[in-house]
Amino acid sequence: MKSHVIVRLNFPSERHLEIVLSALQPETKTPPSFRSKVKVEGVGATLTLSFEASDTSALRAALNSYLRWVNIINDSCLVLDSMCKEQIKNT
Repeated sequence: MKSHVIVRLNFPSERHLEIVLSALQPETKTPPSFRSKVKVEGVGATLTLSFEASDTSALRAALNSYLRWVNIINDSCLVLDSMCKEQIKNT
């Protein structure tokens, strides 16, 4: 039985989304498992992740991996943005 889910995430800017997309690109080229496929698209400042898997366990694993990666990338961007703003403020 195939399982699928679509997740849409909004980002603060198109540039922020571009960073996330480029960081996820290698993962979509060579998926870690043959049991799942993920399609990644960006429009405006919205990321769309389309997951398809052979079973719910594979779907859950792929979903958790991608959402974790997106969260790490997003947190990194926010920290770097904050550091840049602080540096500009102090100059």
